[in-house]
Amino acid sequence: MLSSRRQHKVGEVPGSLNADPEAEPTRMRVLAYGPNKLHEAECKTIEEIQVIQNRDPTVLWLDVRGLADVQLVQAIGEHFGLHRLALEDVLSTDQRPKVEPYYAADFAVVRMAQRLEERGLDIEQVSFFLGAGFVITFQQREGDVFEPIRDRIRTSRGRIRTVGADYLLYALIDAVVDNVFPMLEHISIRLEDEEDRILRGRGGEPVIEPLYAVRRELILLRRALWPLREAVAQLQKLEGERISEDTRLYLRDVSDHVVQIVELLESERELVSTLMDVHLSQVSHKMNEVMKVLTIIATIFIPLGFLAGVYGMNFDTASPYNMPELGWRYGYPAVVTLMLLIGIGMLAFFRRKRWL
Repeated sequence: MLSSRRQHKVGEVPGSLNADPEAEPTRMRVLAYGPNKLHEAECKTIEEIQVIQNRDPTVLWLDVRGLADVQLVQAIGEHFGLHRLALEDVLSTDQRPKVEPYYAADFAVVRMAQRLEERGLDIEQVSFFLGAGFVITFQQREGDVFEPIRDRIRTSRGRIRTVGADYLLYALIDAVVDNVFPMLEHISIRLEDEEDRILRGRGGEPVIEPLYAVRRELILLRRALWPLREAVAQLQKLEGERISEDTRLYLRDVSDHVVQIVELLESERELVSTLMDVHLSQVSHKMNEVMKVLTIIATIFIPLGFLAGVYGMNFDTASPYNMPELGWRYGYPAVVTLMLLIGIGMLAFFRRKRWL
């Protein structure tokens, strides 16, 4: 489906927190790290998170998966000073990508695309909060594209352990964006196969259904990524010290990737439309060829049917006004020969006119 249900009611008080009845159970994972320290744990209460914070890590990443526990989400918001309007957007999983600054933490929403075996193309909302020394992510369900980032933190690869929370936010958004490139490559391969099959006219397999399936995936990806261009640009321009100038340069690279992805999406959408037009033109051409053959056959048999009808009238052969060929010994073979000559002559005429 291209649309999702809204969790809040019309006229409800702004900042009301309502969970989707189908939301998955809420779980919390904490990664707290610095240049020479690392602590990773599954937490069940805010008190456990507070204990980890008391160890004074450089960056604390709280990853919340599943949005069923509204009270826990509210408690997280109260502990970190998150605005209730932002928490309402977290639980309302139909948000478009955006960035909103708040006093205690900047709020960002992106849509994460994954290809799952059991669900095909899956797009879920991921919400980010960037505060002083912490990043909080809210995901709809288990499973994400952030495992390479976790591995970099655990193994201290690159500069991620030596910089602040703003760089972690950049790395997470960059992972969401870069994960789309393999998906577009997969779609491109599918389109190349369909293009080859259509142009070569191989087999009688359905063509429209696979093209519509690809078109639907492109629409979903476009809806997820088109507004992300504006969101990343807003993130670059946020005032304050939460995002360093160095991280803004990296965000500019993410913005370039988003633009590149959007351009690829547009070109592949045009290719899908072109392939549909080519397929429909081929179907129309084949139908025209069949109609041409049938028309030629019908045209040839018109005079033959006329002759058969004339000589098939069973009048009295003794009448002086009757057709003399009916009493002629060679009348039948003569009329059949005449029919053959007429048919051959018409075929020759059609070929000369290049109608065949």
